[in-house]
Amino acid sequence: MRFPVKQPLVVIVGPTAVGKTDLAIDIATRLDGEIISADSRYFYRGMNIGTAKPDLTQMRSVKHHLINIAEINQNFNLTTFQTEAVRIVQDSIQREKLPILVGGTGQYIWSVVEGWKIPQKAPDEVLRSTLEKIAQKDGLQKIHKWLEILDLQSANAIDYRNTRRVIRALEVILTTGYPFSEQKRKKPIDFQYKIIGLCRPREELYERIDQRVEEMLHSGFIQEVKQLIERGYNLKDPPMSAIGYREIILYLKQKIPLEEVKRLIKRRTRQFVRRQANWFKLDDTRIAWFKMESGVAQKITDFICSPEGWIDEQYKK
Repeated sequence: MRFPVKQPLVVIVGPTAVGKTDLAIDIATRLDGEIISADSRYFYRGMNIGTAKPDLTQMRSVKHHLINIAEINQNFNLTTFQTEAVRIVQDSIQREKLPILVGGTGQYIWSVVEGWKIPQKAPDEVLRSTLEKIAQKDGLQKIHKWLEILDLQSANAIDYRNTRRVIRALEVILTTGYPFSEQKRKKPIDFQYKIIGLCRPREELYERIDQRVEEMLHSGFIQEVKQLIERGYNLKDPPMSAIGYREIILYLKQKIPLEEVKRLIKRRTRQFVRRQANWFKLDDTRIAWFKMESGVAQKITDFICSPEGWIDEQYKK
């Protein structure tokens, strides 16, 4: 592996359905790289079709890390991810492989790139139980509204349906007295990095989302959810609240028709894309944006191999 820096880390980000998976595999093949997934939905075994997880052929073509590493009822949290991702980056470099961190989950990407020192606040089970009861009684939007009042930045980054993360943020705020968003202290990382941002025109992206949803349902998404339910998983398991799984569970319970399932999944995915934009901004000077078009893989390869643009947090002023 020959690069103009000793500790290279390439990061590929962008919205859902932009084409990160195929592009990352292409780049990894060209540059003898290994892919480290920063997509929080890919961690869990059995959640394949509904998360658009890389298939076996794709994962055999290039080594992938942090995919299918946890059961759905396990708590694979941000701290665990960050520790594992940094370890894998270091190991890849030692083996002279190019580590490529890929995903659309903003907090997972930035926890590695910015070297977050995540607060190790122990759970307050009494407070957590109280918040869960309020959410069940008065609705998820109520506790999310509290988060907006106490910490707007965190509220903007967390979907109100993600009960576990909303409650965790409130728990940390109420027990420490400080906003959750301000408690991610940073320390310089040991790597030099380049962040590649992938983009498409909004309408094109939305068309790809709609097509993906149709393909998921045609490929057995409903059967996948049935099998997970048969294994004992349900909406009480946080990963099952991922886009699509909740809607199909409601369909299986005969609460909504299939056409409504499609409409809701497409709408929620578009909303998620807009939230992703809060994490990866077009005016962020750390991100080099590339439009997904013919020849883009070669352009990105040339950019990665060039000596310009590498960021070294150790020496930033």
